Amino acid sequence: MNVTESESNHNNLEQMSVKELLTSINKEDQTVAQAVEKVISQIEALVKEIVPRMQIGGRIFYIGAGTSGRLGILDASECPPTYGVEHGMVVGLIAGGDGAIRKAVENAEDDENQAWKDLDEYLINHKDIVIGIAASGRTPYVIGGIKKAKEHGILTACITCNPDSAVAWEAEYPIEPIVGPEFVTGSTRMKAGTAQKLVLNMISTAVMIQLGRVEGNRMVDMQLSNKKLVDRGTKMVMEMLQIDYPTAEQLLKKHGSVRKVIDHIKNS
Repeated sequence: MNVTESESNHNNLEQMSVKELLTSINKEDQTVAQAVEKVISQIEALVKEIVPRMQIGGRIFYIGAGTSGRLGILDASECPPTYGVEHGMVVGLIAGGDGAIRKAVENAEDDENQAWKDLDEYLINHKDIVIGIAASGRTPYVIGGIKKAKEHGILTACITCNPDSAVAWEAEYPIEPIVGPEFVTGSTRMKAGTAQKLVLNMISTAVMIQLGRVEGNRMVDMQLSNKKLVDRGTKMVMEMLQIDYPTAEQLLKKHGSVRKVIDHIKNS
């Protein structure tokens, strides 16, 4: 059943006013969180499988094409600055290579063998996890990558917005938020893309918290890569140690992260 390509609930879009367009899109978007809520148990099961693998050196690999591939790259790229993990702990791969991040590469998603070649460059192994992202659930690049990963004893999962899709049949842990028709028929960068982003947020955030990368509700391992983050980190240190701003800033710059400041104070 190809829900993502089904007819929009709205018609004559070109005749709508700007207000009508925006209101209608917003109403459709409100259904996305509800669809994701229905698959929390699927996400939970996957996170519980991911954490022990990453505790022994495993990595997460996202594979996708088009919007789905870009969303995986976005989630992966935000893990190091947010949680202080090494680049390469979470990896996003897109059909057509890095050039496809900005510009679509014709027919790249149709190569069923390319995802495994891309994964193999990272010396992927049984500790790792492959998560295929495909709104339609029928992208050959993603299906092929999931198949080969499973053959090599690697944990596989997928995020798709069609029920009983080909990729869900292949993946051991399918996550299927069914968001229904898009506002513009078939434009899966909209509701399906939003659902995929929400699920990716949930997976990576829950995993990083379980791995000890958050204390209380604070990103204590975040990279201090700009003035805003230095200021945020300084305020964290101020609050946690009950000290003034200049002293907190000095300690933060000396030790390089909020966690290292706190550990230094605890051990001194």
